[in-house]
Amino acid sequence: MAFKIKGNVSWVGKIDWELRKFHGDEYSTHRGSTYNSYLIEEEKIALIDTVWLPFAKEYVANLEAVLDLEKIDYVIANHGETDHSGALPELMRRIPDKPIYCTANGVKSLKGHYHQDWDFRPVKTGDRLSLGSKELIFIEAPMLHWPDTMFCYLTGDNVLFSNDAFGQHYASEFIFNDLVDQNELMAECIKYYANILTPFSVMVDRKIKEVLSLGLPVDVICTSHGVIWRKDPLRIVEQYLKWANDYQENQITILYDTMWNGTRIMAEHVARGIRLADPLVNVKLYNVARTDKNDVISEVFKSKAVLAGSPTINRGILTAVAGILEEISGLKFKGKKAAAFGCYGWSGESVKILNQRLQEAGFQIVDEGLRCFWNPDEEAIKACEEFGLKVAGLF
Repeated sequence: MAFKIKGNVSWVGKIDWELRKFHGDEYSTHRGSTYNSYLIEEEKIALIDTVWLPFAKEYVANLEAVLDLEKIDYVIANHGETDHSGALPELMRRIPDKPIYCTANGVKSLKGHYHQDWDFRPVKTGDRLSLGSKELIFIEAPMLHWPDTMFCYLTGDNVLFSNDAFGQHYASEFIFNDLVDQNELMAECIKYYANILTPFSVMVDRKIKEVLSLGLPVDVICTSHGVIWRKDPLRIVEQYLKWANDYQENQITILYDTMWNGTRIMAEHVARGIRLADPLVNVKLYNVARTDKNDVISEVFKSKAVLAGSPTINRGILTAVAGILEEISGLKFKGKKAAAFGCYGWSGESVKILNQRLQEAGFQIVDEGLRCFWNPDEEAIKACEEFGLKVAGLF
């Protein structure tokens, strides 16, 4: 099955409606995903990327129904991660003499994954591959989001094959951005950026500006996951530039877990205090033991400040809170403020631990935090609201 994109460019990938977890169990995909592979049929024929390993045989069979595999002249591997390269062994078993164009790091990645000595042709930024009257221009894009990642650009049709950049985990039979629900699309885009690309924001900003400085017209952006950007394709590029620059909205997110509801009660009354201080701020509360972690991280990404709450247990904090803070720490958010709160029964270390974890994650701690003894009584509830009023002014 092939869908025409533009000119002689076709989509030959796979829509995965059933996918619910990605990167092992690290990333939730509530709306499935796609593995986008592209076929360019000019005087020379190039295949850009493949699909995930579980669909390798199906992919090669579908591709063979579109054209004789021997007619493929070049295989382009923009990225070695197995959701893009998983069908390469099955494909190269059929056409072992065909060259694979990738970065030098791509060679290392593909050899590391598949232990095959295929005909690798390493390329660098600015290298060109003639397809006849049109060319593919290669652009290295290290750490967007692996060291081996690259883009390639098709002259004449002005198509940018961006691999993971500008993508989203979003299954749809409508393969173009202008045909899908725009709210769903942008929700998946920001989730994708927040959870995957945030640590590389400096490189995202630099690479986008480098590509834009080349002055290449872009009519279509063909991503490796989700929909293809054909209507106003630079809209998502502009959005990435915003997201890459310490993005935040007028939002405060409260993350907590609770044992016997004491810390939940604290969270709700801290939120009430914040709303009393600033009726325009968007306050969101999440019990992180019961909420999808990637959805929570998307909200943290949008926030100007975070409040973290946990009761003390065994002189520590609850594991759901510890886990989400570990995830957040690795994402290296910048320009965000934080404070902590929690109940305790005897030792009461949780607030101190939370402040330490938040500070290590790059947040600016604005207050030493609030502790409540056992379940909050009326006096403690008042203290929670006053705490919310106070920290709202510091955020």
